[in-house]
Amino acid sequence: RHRQRYVEKDGKCNVQHGNVRETYRYLTDIFTTLVDLQWRFSLLVFILAYAVTWLFFGLIWWFIAYCRGDLEHLEDHAWTPCVNNLNGFVSAFLFSIETETTIGYGHRVITDKCPEGIVLLLLQAILGSMVNAFMVGCMFVKISQPNKRAETLVFSSHAVVSLRDDRLCLMFRVGDLRDSHIVEASIRAKLIKSKQTQEGEFIPLDQTDLSVGFETGDDRLFLVSPLIISHEIDERSPFWDVSRHQLEKDDFEIVVILEGMVEATGMTCQARSSYLADEVLWGHRFAPLLTLEEGFYEVDYGGFHQTVPVPTPACSARQLVAAAARRDAHLYWSIPSRLDQQ
Repeated sequence: RHRQRYVEKDGKCNVQHGNVRETYRYLTDIFTTLVDLQWRFSLLVFILAYAVTWLFFGLIWWFIAYCRGDLEHLEDHAWTPCVNNLNGFVSAFLFSIETETTIGYGHRVITDKCPEGIVLLLLQAILGSMVNAFMVGCMFVKISQPNKRAETLVFSSHAVVSLRDDRLCLMFRVGDLRDSHIVEASIRAKLIKSKQTQEGEFIPLDQTDLSVGFETGDDRLFLVSPLIISHEIDERSPFWDVSRHQLEKDDFEIVVILEGMVEATGMTCQARSSYLADEVLWGHRFAPLLTLEEGFYEVDYGGFHQTVPVPTPACSARQLVAAAARRDAHLYWSIPSRLDQQ
């Protein structure tokens, strides 16, 4: 049965927000709203922000020239206009661009006989600086976002369940394709599964933490070469009572989250992936990738997703621990009886 993913394999969260009535909240944080826009809309806002202010102030410069009568004395050399060589709306628009972008005055220049023009010049210079700071800041943050860095952080296509040191473990593999490393990398895993409480409340997409070494510090990674992340299935694990047969019929999703700082920029980066129940292979182990060459270690990413079958009990971890306890107890009582026979 096809199951809708909560998080796609590429890390995109498959959740859409609908019926959001308090849309004014997006405007209270307009900077983040602009940064979160798609690129085509961000470029449109960037262009409109400058074009609108240039047109607005160009219209005011033309209106000042019209009200003072500068347009009626274009050929009168004894007349001192507000702006020299401003003879229409197009030239007023060009003067507005020169003022706001501080390109520098050449043919058109303001005179000292126009106090209203001096005030407008100050206002446009201040507002232009604010527009520049805001829009350039938005574009800089958007360009420098570390989202693309996550494209070179890879997760194995499948998770596996097999024995490690006589304990059942759920494992997946992570790797970094770049030579520049992720600093302070850490890994988390969550089980997404609907459940019903004892009181009858149905909780869709309930989230449960899967321990991947938080208590021991193993969740903090030195991600120079691909690593196998292991979740030991013990009595605290939600897979404690899950056998191979139950796993094939179960319906859940495991979301894994890798976080760290980009070494080149110092910005925080996050990569995500997920595994459905049919993407967890029972009785498999990841194939080795690392080989020792002349003076260095080489990683063969061609086998990054490759797994090999290994002998693994089909029972649950609880049954496996109980069987081991019975075996140990049998050995404990059989040794004295053998000594008595001798």
